[in-house]
Amino acid sequence: MQMPQGNPLLLSHTLQELLARDTVQVELIPEKKGLFLKHVEYEVSSQSEMWTNRWDAVGERSEPTLPSGARQPGDEAARFKSSVYRRYNDFVVFQEMLLHKFPYRMVPALPPKRMLGADREFIEARRRALKRFVNLVARHPLFSEDVVLKLFLSFSGSDVQNKLKESAQCVGDEFMNCKLATRAKDFLPADIQAQFAISRELIRNIYNSFHKLRDRAERIASRAIDNAADLLIFGKELRQKGQKVGRAHGGSYLEESRENFSPETRISEHDAIGSDTTPLPSWAALNSSTWGSLKQALKGLSVEFALLADKAAQQGKQEENDVVEKLNLFLDLLQSYKDLCERHEKGVLHKHQRALHKYSLMKRQMMSAAAQNREPESVEQLESRIVEQENAIQTMELRNYFSLYCLHQETQLIHVYLPLTSHILRAFVNSQIQGHKEMSKVWNDLRPKLSCLFAGPHSALTPPCSPPEDGLCPH
Repeated sequence: MQMPQGNPLLLSHTLQELLARDTVQVELIPEKKGLFLKHVEYEVSSQSEMWTNRWDAVGERSEPTLPSGARQPGDEAARFKSSVYRRYNDFVVFQEMLLHKFPYRMVPALPPKRMLGADREFIEARRRALKRFVNLVARHPLFSEDVVLKLFLSFSGSDVQNKLKESAQCVGDEFMNCKLATRAKDFLPADIQAQFAISRELIRNIYNSFHKLRDRAERIASRAIDNAADLLIFGKELRQKGQKVGRAHGGSYLEESRENFSPETRISEHDAIGSDTTPLPSWAALNSSTWGSLKQALKGLSVEFALLADKAAQQGKQEENDVVEKLNLFLDLLQSYKDLCERHEKGVLHKHQRALHKYSLMKRQMMSAAAQNREPESVEQLESRIVEQENAIQTMELRNYFSLYCLHQETQLIHVYLPLTSHILRAFVNSQIQGHKEMSKVWNDLRPKLSCLFAGPHSALTPPCSPPEDGLCPH
């Protein structure tokens, strides 16, 4: 981690520096059928600088071959882009190795694995969660420089899981490799336990608040998608028989969002007003031109409603990507902090307390043996075990302080990410402004066409009058 020369406990990162470390894309690739189940694979693409630790298919480090005059590995502007294929189980092993090497750091959680019946919605949600996971890891100050991450992002062989295990298990965890681990207590404030409790409660409250914001943002985006579906149904009611309204204006966002539409959008062509072929009864013979003109005019309006549906779907998708996903990213980070606090209490503290309890039992046995004048050999064995337990307790105490040391730094990282809130709000405001602006233009373009809906005397077209304030039109 980047640290000032004074207190190594303090960090000096900014949000922009963390976000600039890497941007990893995780995309689905076509499913491959196994013997019993279909396997979902992902293409993981990194933009990180990885000159010094490129891995080839056999797991050996290799330097990229540069053409004459190309930038050298030490140049900041030079970048090596990697793209590899990964299965969900590869992510699982990757996370396990991170927890093995960095048990006192914020390792994000993985989305759940679903064995059978994984539908498209579940697979897409898991892809998004895996993308958030790997980006949080790639932007962590420690993880981003570790060989496990570089191996995961660049190793192109088929046995990536074994390579990950070999690279992580050949060395100890961070406590064993950090030069400051045994002196972590010297850098901690005297009231570190009280600060830990306060920080944990604060992060819990922040998590709860952002969880509510995420839920509301999801509902807002969902309403935009539902609005697109309703507008599409409205336009289909007006369109002419056989017209492909959804493709009249490209329909990219509309087609992407159509999966979320209800079956109500599949309206029969014969049910549309503009396609109605029912003959007019003799009672309406005197005004036969009115219904025919109205049907013809309604056919033209369906195009604008298809465009409105596309704009609404576009706004909903944009808010899902720019607002909901960023909120989910921050929530994943906060959840990893909560998990870290739980590991600290149930792991290091619990083991320390058990070691102390075991030590007290040994001391009692020693006192009892001395009082009963037992054989010297048994007394020496007890003394040896007590010395071993004292060493274990000392190691536990050092690990406990190092765990608090890491927690202090991870808390600082949480606060570095807090300005992400302004990015999220700005994206939300811009989405609302842009979406309403584009839809307002379509509505305004639609209004003049309403004058063609009603035929007056002698087939003269007259626009409808505005209803009075009470909502009742004169007969």
